[in-house]
Formats: sequence, C-alpha cells, structure tokens
Amino acid sequence: MLRSISLVTLVGLVSTTLAQGGAYSQCGGIGWTGPTTCVSGYVCTYSNDWYSQCIPGTATTATTSKTTTSSGPVATAKAYWFSLSPSGDSYTQTGFSPTGTLPTTGNPLGNPPYPGWTATGGENWVDYVTTAYNRSLLFTYNYAYGGATIDANLVQPYTPTVLSLTDQVNQFLNSVASKPASTPWTSSNALFSIWIGINDIGNSYYLSGDRAAFSDTLLNAEFALVQKLVRLLVHILVIPAKIHLTISSSARNFLFVNVPCIDRSPLMLAQPAASRAAEKAVIEGFNSKLAAKISAFKSANSGVSTWSWDSYGSFTTILNSPTTYGFKDATSYGSGTNIFWGNDYHPGSSAHKIFGQQVGSVLGSTIW
Repeated sequence: MLRSISLVTLVGLVSTTLAQGGAYSQCGGIGWTGPTTCVSGYVCTYSNDWYSQCIPGTATTATTSKTTTSSGPVATAKAYWFSLSPSGDSYTQTGFSPTGTLPTTGNPLGNPPYPGWTATGGENWVDYVTTAYNRSLLFTYNYAYGGATIDANLVQPYTPTVLSLTDQVNQFLNSVASKPASTPWTSSNALFSIWIGINDIGNSYYLSGDRAAFSDTLLNAEFALVQKLVRLLVHILVIPAKIHLTISSSARNFLFVNVPCIDRSPLMLAQPAASRAAEKAVIEGFNSKLAAKISAFKSANSGVSTWSWDSYGSFTTILNSPTTYGFKDATSYGSGTNIFWGNDYHPGSSAHKIFGQQVGSVLGSTIW
C-alpha cells in the first residue's frame, strides 16, 4: 500500500458550536462550514484532511475533526490527473465543472466542495486517490458524468442531458488542453484515466444482434477519442506579417479500467437469472476486447505508457469473500462502513477506499 500524504501546511481544530450532523453526513474537512458534531450514537471521525464523517460510535463527547488551510501557486503541482469519465459515469463522478473553481493546493479537486457530488454521498475512489493514495501533490480534473456512455449516438444515456465520454473529451480539449497558466501540465506529469462501459452495457446487453461486433464498435469509438488526446495540440498565433505555430504537450500516460461485474449488483440480482447471465457474458466479452485494444494502442503509439486496473477482478474477489474485506455480505446495500453497496447499483465509500488503494498501488511512483 502506498503511503498517504497530507497536502496541507497548517492544521487546526474546527469549532464545535454548530448544529449536529446526521448519520453518515460530513462533519469536517477543508472548507467545511457545516456541523462538526454528530447526533446521538454517531461520532465525527477523521478520514483525511478534506473529509470527516459521522459514523456509529459510543463516545460521550464530540471528537474534533481536522481542518486545514493551504495556499500556493498552481504551478506547485507535481502531477495532474485528468479523469475523463473514470467510470465516465456515476461510479466516478464528483460533479466537477471545468468552468468552476479549478484545483489548487489545499483544494486538489477544485469544485464542488469535497468530496463532491458522488453517487452515494461519501468519498469515492477518485477522492481517495487524490487525497491519500499517491506520492505527489496531485490536482484532479474529474470530467466523469453520471449516466455517461461512450457515444450517445451508439448507446443512449438515461437522459439526453448526460455528457458522454465524447463530450467529456471535448470539454478537456476546449478548456485546459492548451496548458493555460491555471493548468500548466506536461506530457510527463499528466495522467489520463478512462473507466467507461458500465452504462453502455447496462443499457444495451439485452438487445439483439452481434454483441461481439457491437463491443468492437463501442471500443473503436472510445479509442478514437483516446487518439485525439495523443495527437499533438497545435496552436496558431497570428501576428501582423507572422504566423507562429506552438506545439503543446499531448497525452502520453493512460490508466484504463475495465467494466466490473455489475451483474452482481443488488439491482441485477432482482432480475431473472437469464438476464444476469446475458449481461455477464457481454461484460466479459467487452473486457477481453478492451485488453486487446489497450495492447494494440500502446504498440501503435511510441512513447505512450499504459496502466490497467482490473475492477472486474477486484469486485469479484471482494464479493466472493466479503467478510475478508470487512463487509457483512455481498448483497446488502445502504449506509454503513461494513456495507459494500451504497445503493442497489453503486459501491459505497468503504468499497471505494479499497479501490483507491488498489489504483494507487497499480500506478506506484512511476507518475506520482
């Protein structure tokens, strides 16, 4: 396990005079202005410098949670993490807006306030990797959007307003891709992560047709977007009687994540066995093709480095032996540190903490 680091310069105590927080609500952290004590039966427990949470406890006096302040120029960042749909969907979303507050020292995920708008309310794997499981000051630009698919023209999301992976890549290309002063990333210190396919499969596994061929279509669309990130970004500056071409950094480091066994989610467990089997087969076929795509992509692009986190294997290992990992079973969902599923389709924060640790280990110190 990688060591946790604290991106802070000053530690103090939060005032405990505010109203009490409810069960499993946030009760402290950088920028937190809400309640710092909890209702009876719950204790405000420090998780990291950006997040403390009301969890079951028997303490008779309120515990204090850390809060921090820190400042410094954006240029002090040692690494940039561009989360382009690192689930491309709700498994990764934190609600980041590229037009809002950008990441800085002391606020490494920018907007909204930590831990962001996650699927189950608490920290997710992006939060954990950014604030704990790394070895550098890390700024995260998380473009993931709940309900996203690779391309809405191939698989429609649950509502037309959802930003697909295509939209997310374009958000990046139209904002900080040009390395503005606010975000002076380089090819060597930037990581681009993509975790997509959950909704592409969940919204289409039951359709008729050649599933293998359709997985190829989906992955071809995904890697066409990846290739756009690899191409050098050329900027043309026109000055009277002169034209200057400036070549900026391009994406060279990629983390890919496959599709987990969502056929084992409580939502799918309520469906007929035939439906679960059909979805499982599509997931396994898609993941096999993704591995081949990653290998071919790396071979075809000199200077590109790739990492892979096997979410399918991770979910399977935990769900096959939940008590080994501190969970009471593989099917319950709701609030609680011993519950794997935060709701009937999304893992909770305790599971995401494990995912964050594993991603940190996969990446090691090569980038961060």
